[in-house]
Amino acid sequence: MALGPFYVAEKLKQSGGVRGVALLMRHGETPWNRQGRVMGRNPVELDSHGRAQVAGLIDFVRTLKPRLIVTSPLVRARQSAEIIAAGIGGVPIREEQQIAEVRYGRWEGMTYEDLIVDQDYLRYREEPILSSTPGGESISEVQARGVEAVMRTLGESDGQRVLFVSHGDIIRTVLCHFMALELRHFRRIRVDNAALSAVQVAGDFAEVKFLNVIPDIGRTFIAPFPVKPKAKSNDE
Repeated sequence: MALGPFYVAEKLKQSGGVRGVALLMRHGETPWNRQGRVMGRNPVELDSHGRAQVAGLIDFVRTLKPRLIVTSPLVRARQSAEIIAAGIGGVPIREEQQIAEVRYGRWEGMTYEDLIVDQDYLRYREEPILSSTPGGESISEVQARGVEAVMRTLGESDGQRVLFVSHGDIIRTVLCHFMALELRHFRRIRVDNAALSAVQVAGDFAEVKFLNVIPDIGRTFIAPFPVKPKAKSNDE
């Protein structure tokens, strides 16, 4: 037998500190997701497709037995949380501002085609740790508030399982923290709409149970947004 499980078993049994399981779920798809449009704090609702994605998770979430659902207050996340709560029954929902979407400032409402000619975005794309969104926040600030909310909630939940319904980059940065992965690599973690990841926390240790689980697993191999190839100029 490999030695890794021995270490994990010892760590998970240690006493002291925050304990519990964080189930991290991204909201279902919206029309803006398919358009490649930056939602940010805009009140964009789920459509029928997004609702169906979330409903497809109900049976899986029921087996995980969360005792509390904590959701971003943004409408697409709140709707996703309500679908899950109605499906599994008897689980309260609480809103948490700290897991709301990244504040993207003036980029909100813009499309991919708009962004790729925006100099602020091009700098952010290359150096997200050293840059901030225009009028918004840095990805380090995003991670700090997301981790604080998860740890505080688990600390109040007496070792129970808590489902957090949030947004893609919030979840990516929180997972980086628990995986001890440098934040600059946050975009390497796939987080699909209506996908679940899970982390067990025990004091200063965390074990990732699973990442980006969705019923239609083939969706994870499709590009999250179809980027059109750059048109060739007449000089090429």
